[in-house]
Amino acid sequence: MGRGRAKAKQTKVARELKYSSHSMDLDRLRKELGAGDDTAPESEADDPVGEPTGR
Repeated sequence: MGRGRAKAKQTKVARELKYSSHSMDLDRLRKELGAGDDTAPESEADDPVGEPTGR
């Protein structure tokens, strides 16, 4: 019991997110995510000393 207010607030927030038009700053998002940087992190596929595959 006592979940009425919490559910009402979740419903209100969900409706706002669904129906309101948000203007996105895509350049700021790219900078925040680090997209477009020249330095790419090394992945395990690029690692020459990996796990042996002959099991």
